[in-house]
Amino acid sequence: MTENEMSNIVIGLAIEIHKKLEPVLLENVYKECLFYKIKQRGLLVEKEKSLPLVFEEVKLDCGYRVDLLVENKFLIEIKSVESLTVNHLAQTLTYLKLGNFKLGLLINFSESLLKNGIRRVVNNL
Repeated sequence: MTENEMSNIVIGLAIEIHKKLEPVLLENVYKECLFYKIKQRGLLVEKEKSLPLVFEEVKLDCGYRVDLLVENKFLIEIKSVESLTVNHLAQTLTYLKLGNFKLGLLINFSESLLKNGIRRVVNNL
């Protein structure tokens, strides 16, 4: 399955969750729900996946944690904030680069219309 196909599935699941729970809860709630729904679809998903920084061929744990990683190649960062900032985008892009992933989603569940809170982030390897 390609990253784009995973992206379409995740966006659909996120919209489903958003409609049921509305934009009033903490980030962790949405993360747990999305984790559950992705697993339910039969996809491999990891939560709070550690991403080491490789420096001079040594892996260093610098505290980077991806919210959700699907099929070891598609990254999801979840927020529940008033609005996404360039820092949120930079964080997601950093994770893509550290993990050598091509595509990720940055999803802000606090938007009243979820499509306004979804950003596709591409790593131009």
